[in-house]
Amino acid sequence: NSTYAVIMAGGGGTRLWPLSRKNRPKQLLPLIGEQTLFQSTVARLEGYLPPERILVVTVAEQAAEMRVQVPEIPEENYIIEPAPRGTASVVGLAAAILHQRDSHSVMAVLPSDHFIRNRDLFHYLLKEAAEVARQDYLVTLGITPTFPSTGYGYIQQGTPLPGGYNYPCYSVARFIEKPDEQTAQQLLRRGDHSWNSGMFIWKTERILDEMRLQMPELSAALEQIVAADPLQREVVIESFWHDLKVETIDYGIMEKAERVAVLPAGGLGWSDVG
Repeated sequence: NSTYAVIMAGGGGTRLWPLSRKNRPKQLLPLIGEQTLFQSTVARLEGYLPPERILVVTVAEQAAEMRVQVPEIPEENYIIEPAPRGTASVVGLAAAILHQRDSHSVMAVLPSDHFIRNRDLFHYLLKEAAEVARQDYLVTLGITPTFPSTGYGYIQQGTPLPGGYNYPCYSVARFIEKPDEQTAQQLLRRGDHSWNSGMFIWKTERILDEMRLQMPELSAALEQIVAADPLQREVVIESFWHDLKVETIDYGIMEKAERVAVLPAGGLGWSDVG
């Protein structure tokens, strides 16, 4: 099986200040029960992926603490980002390194500061999303809205995907920025919009092709990073990183991409604690 998870854990965690500081960001704090959010993000994958197929992208000052909290993830699965440059660069770096390791890889991109109660449904959705991703779709997990939230972006579903999947999958009609109260109420009433969870599943090959089209500068940097000697990799990353434009994967890639799909999920018990 060539499915991997990439946990994005580089956030500074300033919103929970003073509880959460740069060197003790929110995902490394025990907020819900005994476990930290980072630990529960890894634990949630138990029974779906072995630790050697879980990668973590983070910044150097947090990696040491993460290794203490989750010693089962191999050291070489930590990818160090010199400075936060938005989610597009995180995804690109992980995809490029992972694709070099396994050219058939499918990656699930997971933020480290989410909480999900229903683990079985989560595993089922990841499996279904990977099936869709293998048909060259960029797949996003949507969350069926339970109230008119102005804090999340929304995804409008288009037509059902052809192909007879076991779970309802739709093409994405459009991504919508965080709405005002009135718009949020309209979107909820329409019933064809999901919250954008920030969880994505795709073939590494497919996302790297899309980056070549839409973010050529990032793509060129990534090609040089993976071409470098692995022992020199951190130095090479450092040399490119600070000049990269800060960009989210949503804005940099998803809004303009072709073949984007959404699986709307209700009942996950999801919350974006971050």
